[in-house]
Amino acid sequence: MYLSAPGTESESRNVLNHMRHKGASIMSWTDERVELLKKLWAEGLSASQIANRMGGVTRNAVIGKVHRLGLSGRATPTRTARPRTRKTRTPSHPSTAGVFRSAGNTALKMEPDADIETLPEPKPATIHEIEIPPGERRTILTLTEHTCKWPIGDPGQEDFHFCGRNSSQGMPYCPHHAAIAYQPVQDRRRQKRAARG
Repeated sequence: MYLSAPGTESESRNVLNHMRHKGASIMSWTDERVELLKKLWAEGLSASQIANRMGGVTRNAVIGKVHRLGLSGRATPTRTARPRTRKTRTPSHPSTAGVFRSAGNTALKMEPDADIETLPEPKPATIHEIEIPPGERRTILTLTEHTCKWPIGDPGQEDFHFCGRNSSQGMPYCPHHAAIAYQPVQDRRRQKRAARG
């Protein structure tokens, strides 16, 4: 519940009574408490640490008061007095630089002087493109959800177009282009093996 600033003394009492009834602690920022806040802030304590030392005030109240007082410059936050020393690590395994391992992902690694057998480049499967009559060809602006969106040609050329034939229900491509786009995994593996010879 948000309460606006009371206007009369009786309204002030009502607000304070309401807050006490709800279990809220009422803390006023006396001059002494403000000076203590400034001192602790200048020492570099965090808002939580200041709230704990002062008592009866929350971290958010400290942050709000610091903001309203315009306290920005502060010392570095308090940390442990001694610098942390790092342990020097000894390697758990002795260095094996220049030695080939025979385990893990290098177990099948070929030696540098081994003869390398060159495999023929796999030939891509030939795609028999169907001829789309000029009246059925589509541009990006004339595609609909029921037309095939298979691109044909180079997008940088003037004769670039999309298939434009009727697509299968719920598919972006016509049956011919869907067969090219959605090949079963086994068929693709078989085609790669056949291309290698």
